[in-house]
Amino acid sequence: MALYEKYVGRNRDDFATLEDLVRNYKITAPEHFNYGFDVVDEMARQDPDKLAMLWVSNEGEEKRFTFGDLSALSSKAANAFVSLGVKRGDAVLLVLKRGYQFWYALLGLHKLGAVAVPATHLLMAKDYVYRCNVGKIKMVLCTGDGDVTDHVDEALPQCETVEVKAVTKGKQVPGWVDFDALVESQSAEYSRPANKADWNNNHDRMLMFFSSGTTGYPKMVWHDFTYPLGHILTGCFWHRVVDGGLHFTISDTGWGKALWGKIYGQWLGGSAVFVYDFDRFQAHDILTKMQDYHVTTFCAPPTMYRYMIKEDLSQYDLSSLTHCTTAGEALNPEVYNQWFKQTGMKIFEGFGQTETTLCCWTAYPWMQPRLGSMGLPAPGWRLCVVDAEDNECAPGVTGEICVRTDEEGGGVPFGLFGGYYLDDEMTRDHWHNGLYHTGDTAYKDELGFLWYVGRVDDVIKSSGYRIGPFEVESAIMEHPSVLECAVTGVPDPDRGFVVKATIVLAKGYVGTPELTKEIQNHVKRVTAPYKYPRVVEYVDELPKTISGKIRRVEIRDRDLAKAKG
Repeated sequence: MALYEKYVGRNRDDFATLEDLVRNYKITAPEHFNYGFDVVDEMARQDPDKLAMLWVSNEGEEKRFTFGDLSALSSKAANAFVSLGVKRGDAVLLVLKRGYQFWYALLGLHKLGAVAVPATHLLMAKDYVYRCNVGKIKMVLCTGDGDVTDHVDEALPQCETVEVKAVTKGKQVPGWVDFDALVESQSAEYSRPANKADWNNNHDRMLMFFSSGTTGYPKMVWHDFTYPLGHILTGCFWHRVVDGGLHFTISDTGWGKALWGKIYGQWLGGSAVFVYDFDRFQAHDILTKMQDYHVTTFCAPPTMYRYMIKEDLSQYDLSSLTHCTTAGEALNPEVYNQWFKQTGMKIFEGFGQTETTLCCWTAYPWMQPRLGSMGLPAPGWRLCVVDAEDNECAPGVTGEICVRTDEEGGGVPFGLFGGYYLDDEMTRDHWHNGLYHTGDTAYKDELGFLWYVGRVDDVIKSSGYRIGPFEVESAIMEHPSVLECAVTGVPDPDRGFVVKATIVLAKGYVGTPELTKEIQNHVKRVTAPYKYPRVVEYVDELPKTISGKIRRVEIRDRDLAKAKG
């Protein structure tokens, strides 16, 4: 049986209906749960030769890791961390791109009871200063690729808590520990401490993420040791991973999405993960890898699907695919339609944040996607849409998506964060009165489906209307000339704000006044006419966070500055 059944009590296919799943899905977490010992080591005990990860480098090098391999390597990594002075509760920054070292380093920290802090390799010195000081980082473990170590060394004189720095890929840097050599020299035996008082508790910090927010400094989000169990829903029920299959989620390990799709729920479901350590996303390259390695389940953000549907998908053999999902942004219906038309595969959407696991979904096999809808609240998550006074909105009325966490209704769901690290004020601002406020807006329809509108700050108020950018962007995306777009409000002396579309055109198109009129008329035809973009700007690229999310705030701020002269 797949290991997730131990914690859910049933096989996913034993749930007869969606109502059965919602009512009876329940996770039981054992005391002192530790994913390293209780899942990876247990998988290694049951089937040591079962494939856990297939890793492919940018140059085509392949490495296959069994559960037996990762059990041993994670114990070696735990011993390596101990030899460097890392203890239970210490925070270690992991900047490892898609290097295979990430997996056993992460698991080694779990076994040790230390705190793993994934981060992207795209950071600069000032970013490391901020993260290391805010996160109280004791050790930095970096990839040997590129100039990451240079940026860390530039930052370290201003980092108050960092005591150790280590590098992978055999890179020799003065003052840096060769992590690969150190791991190789360690024992493959690492057991839980003899004294149970030294074991991790379920609500100890296990992970910290820096959120990739589109405004302000990143927030420091922490999760406890039960967090992997929250991803049973992600991997086993939403991704529908296949026992013995190969799951491919496109994400750098610096982002929370990597842990949604590259380890926890997938291994609990018995699937191996496919890791492609590429430097730059190219749709043709990704599709070729999916074909050549017979990927069975796949997840990517809508941005990447947008690029893939521009390819001639008939040229790729994707017959091994059984299920496709997306998250990270709202899915435009046109992207869904084109993918389905060319592959015959539906895309099942999911919603969550760095602060959560999957909490809203379209779930196979009982519920088919409703184009444009986020889906229904996931089992175990009590989502509501509320107004500014935290009163629940009537169907059709836009409000903020919140998670109910009051004890009377079942308490805090598995996968919800513990708070913002060392920032009680920010935690209270977002989580009070039994509600965690997501900062995202939506409305519910009469059937309970949620329809995404946008971030709270992204909603445009024009001539008394409240206009969500997502539905306008979805309408614009239907036009064949559009590759990407961002919809924002721009100041207007008569209407307060009007809708503006900032557009990246597909190859072969030119941003003429005639094309602008054509796009505007198209939007008027497919959605409420008052929502059409009165202002259209063509650009070569959209401003984005380093995780790839569109920074509408940057467009808004630039336009506000222009308006003020």
